[in-house]
Amino acid sequence: MLIERAGHLGIRVRDSVSPNRLQFKGLQYFPFRDDWHIQAHFQPYVPERRIPIVNILGMSEEMISPGAIVFEREGRSWRLDTILEAPGDRELFVMFSDATSGKETYGAGRFLYVGLPNADRIEVDFNEAFNPPCAFTDFATCPLPPPQNRLALAIDAGELKYERAH
Repeated sequence: MLIERAGHLGIRVRDSVSPNRLQFKGLQYFPFRDDWHIQAHFQPYVPERRIPIVNILGMSEEMISPGAIVFEREGRSWRLDTILEAPGDRELFVMFSDATSGKETYGAGRFLYVGLPNADRIEVDFNEAFNPPCAFTDFATCPLPPPQNRLALAIDAGELKYERAH
């Protein structure tokens, strides 16, 4: 399959008999936490911002951020920039790392999709946070959370770190 990353073309090859695929152990999650399903504030950027997103190969690509999710936790305010992956999308993409990254969750961070905001409100369910493809293979070219989306907060919801079979 032909892929494009930060203006560069590459070939993605699938191996249906890869030991990683054949020995896949399944996914594990934090226990569901109702308190991580939140109604947050959406702070739009007018005009929308272009933010640099670097992938694990060090390639940078500017992506469109229509605004930030702002929520309260542990007595303080936290914010995450969102990404609109393509014009007309019906959801926003969020890349984040937190205090669980590299411990209970994948070290580079996790991903999350959220529906578009309703006025200045946006529904966020961190129980749906998931690992990027690079958590499962050394051959993926995952984007990394931008510096402003690296939180000191522990988000103990969503997918846990995948332990590969050896």
